[in-house]
Amino acid sequence: MRICMAQTRPVTGDIQSNIENHKELILLASSQGADVIIFPELSLTGYEPHLAKELATTPDDPRLKDFQTISDTRKIVIGVGIPLKKDPGISISMIIFQPQQTKHIYSKKYLHPDEEEFFVSGQNTVGLIDNEKKIALAICYELSIPGHSENAFKSGAEIYIASVAKSAVGVERAIQTLSEIAKKYSMMVMMSNCIGKSDNFVSAGKSSIWNKQGSLLAQLDDSNEGILILDTDSREINKKIFQIE
Repeated sequence: MRICMAQTRPVTGDIQSNIENHKELILLASSQGADVIIFPELSLTGYEPHLAKELATTPDDPRLKDFQTISDTRKIVIGVGIPLKKDPGISISMIIFQPQQTKHIYSKKYLHPDEEEFFVSGQNTVGLIDNEKKIALAICYELSIPGHSENAFKSGAEIYIASVAKSAVGVERAIQTLSEIAKKYSMMVMMSNCIGKSDNFVSAGKSSIWNKQGSLLAQLDDSNEGILILDTDSREINKKIFQIE
């Protein structure tokens, strides 16, 4: 299986522009043989808690239908980040489009205290998006909660993927934590971060892949969009900077 981490530069609040950008990256990843592609936290809106109420939508938003079409035709699993309306509030969520299957929703359970004013907790214990390789999902702050990665391990996860929006300081902390998770549970670990403006900070990229010993295998830089693809069988890494022609 080839799993891709996408590193994007979201346009603040412009869902349609971000959709088009996502589609370009998905097609690039698919052309490189990716079976799964995961985007950063709230990738379709940018990480903008103050705009969440205005931007929140539903999983059936017609603007998102192209993702299912691409998933079906390209046979690729696609995970995109977006705020979703949820009784009694708004969740930080990832919609996962799978070929010829009903879409799956993973919503962030563990919120940073700064997020509690704007979002409600999802009730996911752990998100497993592939029955064969057991891919577990985490959204940003969740990787800092020891019980989250422990639950992923106990659920049989072999690969732990963190979808984040982190500053330079935050991403360095995440790099250390994710390396430790990989080593502790002998899991492959991957992180997808964005670049550019996010709320009151600048996201610092460095999307990364670690092996089961916690050693860094590959990393993107802090200023360019791009993709990292891991072949879980051969351990081969494919790294590309993204530029729209």
